[in-house]
Amino acid sequence: MQIAQNSVVAFHYTLTNDAGEVLDSSEGREPLTYIHGSGNIIPGLEKKLEGASAGEKLNVNVSPEEGYGEVQEQLMQEVPRDAFQGVESVEPGMQFQAQTEGGPLMVTVKKVEGDTVVVDGNHPLAGQQLTFDVEIANVREASEEEIEHGHVHGEGGVEH
Repeated sequence: MQIAQNSVVAFHYTLTNDAGEVLDSSEGREPLTYIHGSGNIIPGLEKKLEGASAGEKLNVNVSPEEGYGEVQEQLMQEVPRDAFQGVESVEPGMQFQAQTEGGPLMVTVKKVEGDTVVVDGNHPLAGQQLTFDVEIANVREASEEEIEHGHVHGEGGVEH
């Protein structure tokens, strides 16, 4: 069976950046499982997996526009240190959930300068060209219930 709209796809992957550094991998874990066409993985990867079958190996390059987006400078902000009430020490790399007009947003502390903290609301992989080495483990049709719920049930998915 080929990967198409409403297929349940299980795949192993290794994700690297332009420098060849491994950013993430399913090695030693269960394959990543998703419903194709439900927006569960980044668009560029999903498009390139269309039509593949179990056992196929692919090398997929994904541009920032088709991945986690370009870096948006407006998501970099300086906030007062006292906005982090109850946190004893704020350090670069720490992540917090901020409440914004558009809803909750994960932000990463980039630097601390005296009483000012610079936070970044961009996805950590925004602006990066990404490469996925993929091996398709399994492809099957999604059940009506899985399609209705928008996620995989059973092995590799949600039990409920």
